[in-house]
Amino acid sequence: MTRVRGSVVTTALMFVVGVYFLGPVLWLLIASTKTTGDLFATSGWWFSPHFALWSQLHALFTVSGHIYLRWMLNTALYSVVGAGVATLLSAACGYAMAKFDFRGRELMFSIILGGVLVPGTALAIPLYLLVSKVHMTNTYWSVLLPSVVSPFGVYLSRIYAAAAVPDELLEAARVDGAGDVRTFLTLGLRLMSPGLVTVFLFQFVAIWNNFLLPLIMLSDQQKYPVTLGLFTWQSIVTHYPEFFSLTVIGAAVSVLPLAIAFLTLQRFWRTDLGAGSIK
Repeated sequence: MTRVRGSVVTTALMFVVGVYFLGPVLWLLIASTKTTGDLFATSGWWFSPHFALWSQLHALFTVSGHIYLRWMLNTALYSVVGAGVATLLSAACGYAMAKFDFRGRELMFSIILGGVLVPGTALAIPLYLLVSKVHMTNTYWSVLLPSVVSPFGVYLSRIYAAAAVPDELLEAARVDGAGDVRTFLTLGLRLMSPGLVTVFLFQFVAIWNNFLLPLIMLSDQQKYPVTLGLFTWQSIVTHYPEFFSLTVIGAAVSVLPLAIAFLTLQRFWRTDLGAGSIK
């Protein structure tokens, strides 16, 4: 009886948590099918008599010279390139710290851990001052370069490399004549791949949702990511009410790539890839 009661309580708690997290998503999907007038004339939790999803999508992708599509492409560029380079750098750094013993290793790792604790908002102004010194503000590089640094990615890569890459396998590779770089590229990256998928997803989501850094670095709307673009639309709804519904459906569309990325990459979350490699 106690076990059944505990199961019911756990299920009820998970249901409440699920509703808490999925409620805003449900509202966003329903609101995306409405025009600006219907958003204020009907209940936010049910569809209006006029299903306007297709017309809203057409307006979203054609307004202001297809600017929303440009924002989405910019965001994809920042996120995919930034997360990819950050994952590779984090993997190399974490692998080196886990598998090589050198002077100052623990001090360096402590500094990197300190970087995890520093909020991004505290670094935004110093980053802007550094980028402005080299005259790179309002360029794609001003958003990309800070995005390739991931202290948390280095921390996670070191932990995973220490657990997933056997020292005996590295010694066997050296005996066979493989250098450190070749060993890392052919063995280390392969064995660390489940952890690196996690690093990539964390960095991808962080860059995709980044708002403050592009706000400070960019002034050209053609280089905006979708977060900053939607903010500019939201700021003008007082004078142009039609942009309210476009902001809502734009937010809904911008979530889809994140969902696709998680559904696509989750199959790579496999553990113990090297379980039989040294047997």
